[in-house]
Amino acid sequence: MKSCVTISLVEEARGGPFIFWNGLRDGCEKAKALGFDAVEVFPPGVEAVDTDLLQSLLSDHGLELAAVGTGAGMVKHGLSLTSTDATERQRAKDFVRSIIDLAGQFGASAIIGSMQGRWNADLPKADALALLGEAINELGPHASQYGASLIYEPLNRYETNLCNTMADGVEFLSSLNDGHNCVLLADLFHMNIEETCISQAIRDAGSAIGHVHFVDSNRRPAGLGHMSYEPIVDALRSIQYDRFISAEAFAYPEPDAAAKQTIDSFNKYFG
Repeated sequence: MKSCVTISLVEEARGGPFIFWNGLRDGCEKAKALGFDAVEVFPPGVEAVDTDLLQSLLSDHGLELAAVGTGAGMVKHGLSLTSTDATERQRAKDFVRSIIDLAGQFGASAIIGSMQGRWNADLPKADALALLGEAINELGPHASQYGASLIYEPLNRYETNLCNTMADGVEFLSSLNDGHNCVLLADLFHMNIEETCISQAIRDAGSAIGHVHFVDSNRRPAGLGHMSYEPIVDALRSIQYDRFISAEAFAYPEPDAAAKQTIDSFNKYFG
């Protein structure tokens, strides 16, 4: 399992659950200095990422690009893959596809979280899930050309009412076409709200899990809440998880301290 830290480039989301906020160079330099293996980037759009610069930074600092988030599609552009407007759904898919193409240049995955949207009185749950499935059936295979999976993130009930648990996510993936090329993101913050037992949910989801967000119960960096990590680490090892453990947490009390707290906790539990 490899350590990873988040870098947000989305000013509209400043103050949200990301560790570094001052650009790719600052984030990569600090990630390297602390001993992280990788970075996870959240851009407002592909135009905000200088791929030559990013490649140089990754190479110079011995880092991998773990994943690229699509959340700005919702936060900044108001796009949803389950919009009742077909034109907006297409714009949402185009946005995700552009992030897949950006991430794919580095062999990394794109993450679909907030862009999944919600069901409501005008869009029953079954119909919303069908629209989301339609998008992932299209976008997942697009990612496969880069040797990367598409990552889908179940969120807590306050952020979506589609898939809230790992079991919901597994059931959703099972409804997709063969070759959907999609894996689940196990975010410990969301799981702390929704799961009866986090470690058992990880064991039950098994190989469907392809990415982990490392965070504490209060969405502060690991070790600053009441999360019990030993059972979680045991569960991840039991399913032979060997991918990224990525810090998506508030920059509490400030970014440098949050990053140091995270790598210390990673080394304590996973080292």
